[in-house]
Amino acid sequence: MKILYIIGLLLSACIGIWHFTVPYLYKWYSFIPNAPIEIIRSIDWINYFFSLFLTGLSVILLVYKNKIFNKNKEILVFYGFLVFVWLNRIFITILLPMNYNVMFFGQLIGFIIIFIIQLIPLIYLIRINWKLK
Repeated sequence: MKILYIIGLLLSACIGIWHFTVPYLYKWYSFIPNAPIEIIRSIDWINYFFSLFLTGLSVILLVYKNKIFNKNKEILVFYGFLVFVWLNRIFITILLPMNYNVMFFGQLIGFIIIFIIQLIPLIYLIRINWKLK
């Protein structure tokens, strides 16, 4: 379980780090020519804070790996929230797709894999915490 936990969080942190560069790699602003600076800055801020959240929470959970496996329920709540974020990423990809192309299916498969890799340790951690009662 610890290996899946670490792999899932490393993948999550990598996606977070990579996302800092996404607007520039994929030239997001070319899709909205003549957009007001407020729109451009809003996109920058949302992407920056999403990237910071995903990277930061993943790294924090990696640092607290021993605590979560020693039945720390507070850390488990944060891990559960991260798994919930990935589940929502799957839902939003399906419900509001950008395009049905190779990138769509690649992202969807990637999100599902990360979600499952993180869900398995979450179920295990919840079960061992319930056994305390």
